[in-house]
Amino acid sequence: MTTEPTFSPALGELAAALAKAQATIEGAKEDAVNPFFKSKYADLASVWAACKKSLTANGLSIVQTVENGGDRAYLVTMLLHTSGQWIRSFMPIMVTKQDPQSFGSAITYCRRYALAAMVGVCPADDD
Repeated sequence: MTTEPTFSPALGELAAALAKAQATIEGAKEDAVNPFFKSKYADLASVWAACKKSLTANGLSIVQTVENGGDRAYLVTMLLHTSGQWIRSFMPIMVTKQDPQSFGSAITYCRRYALAAMVGVCPADDD
């Protein structure tokens, strides 16, 4: 999508803060149900709940935006640190139907996976 850099020139402070945050990040509770597959999964709220406190306590934040990449939309996820250091990823948003509901659902799906991948959240059984 882009030839722009995906991380800031220096990453030392961000890397140290992320290492500390990951030591306390919990697994995301699989508390949502997919009726089509009859399975449980960790929804976006569960992924956020698993990492928000740890990220904030270590000067880290997440920003997720949607950008136009010409023929496709992309979710841009940025991990930011109070030092100004950052990491960014781009994820294509694939929509099965061309309507607002499908687009919103696809964005939420991408946000959940991109956030979990960026900060290291894994699903956890809530049994």
